[in-house]
Amino acid sequence: MCVTAVESRPAGVIGTSQSPSRRPFGARAKAFVALTKPRIIELLLITTVPVMFLAEQGVPDLGLVLLTCVGGYLSAGGANALNMYIDRDIDALMDRTSQRPLVTGMVSPRECLVFGITLAVVSTLLFGLAVNWLSAWLSLGALLFYVVVYTMILKRRTSQNIVWGGIAGCMPVLIGWTAVTDSLAWAPVILFMVIFFWTPPHYWPLSMKVKEDYARVGVPMLPVIASNKTVAKQIVIYSWVMVAVSLLLTPLGYTGWFYTAVALVAGGWWLWEAHALQNRAKAEVTGAKLKEMRLFHWSITYVSLLFVAVAVDPFLR
Repeated sequence: MCVTAVESRPAGVIGTSQSPSRRPFGARAKAFVALTKPRIIELLLITTVPVMFLAEQGVPDLGLVLLTCVGGYLSAGGANALNMYIDRDIDALMDRTSQRPLVTGMVSPRECLVFGITLAVVSTLLFGLAVNWLSAWLSLGALLFYVVVYTMILKRRTSQNIVWGGIAGCMPVLIGWTAVTDSLAWAPVILFMVIFFWTPPHYWPLSMKVKEDYARVGVPMLPVIASNKTVAKQIVIYSWVMVAVSLLLTPLGYTGWFYTAVALVAGGWWLWEAHALQNRAKAEVTGAKLKEMRLFHWSITYVSLLFVAVAVDPFLR
């Protein structure tokens, strides 16, 4: 599905905000931080650090953890800034993105581009020189995948955008493992797949909530082009696969009883919520009664609990 150019509208047109001379330093600083999308990066770090504990089978070098977190923040922040640079046209037309720094004029497009590229270069060098080059290349690969493959190619062309674009969000798991071991193994690959199958049922409920925004700018998120029943069915399918994959760590010997218990309980609750959403969609419930955001909020809790269990489990075996 190809997307043509979208029309502009008065509210949210880029460049209508204050001139550079009227932009306060504090507000500018907050704007540059906002370009990195800190709340999204929190989730990335939640999946990075626990894997380092699993790789070490204990407490990893805390200096290494700090360097990995800083490098990961800079890399993901650079990717997010470049994403905003590319999407500034549609961000100006969507309610949920209408206050982003490029739309308000607090940061200019050129400043955003330079900022994003600088973060990309610095993060890659930091990983390579202070951690290891395998982690550096994985970090750079995640950044390029998010910016080029997802933002530039997939996002405006296919309803499967978040499925394959979500691969970039899976990479911190590999980076956390390789930062400790400078190699790969089945454990991080399995956790990579957990995040891969987690991403669509995590994001599609939010897309259901704001689908009018995406429809307005011609971005074919699945809820835009498919019925709620179809989207909910896909959510259930991905959810079952995700929970099943999450349980593979224990039979392969990487985790013990504690992780297994958390994965079963948290996964069971996820499936309950996913099927409840499907039942409401089948009943053609709409509006606030659909409660699609229940699953979205639970998805963040789920991934947090699962990866805390990944970190704690080595101490209980």
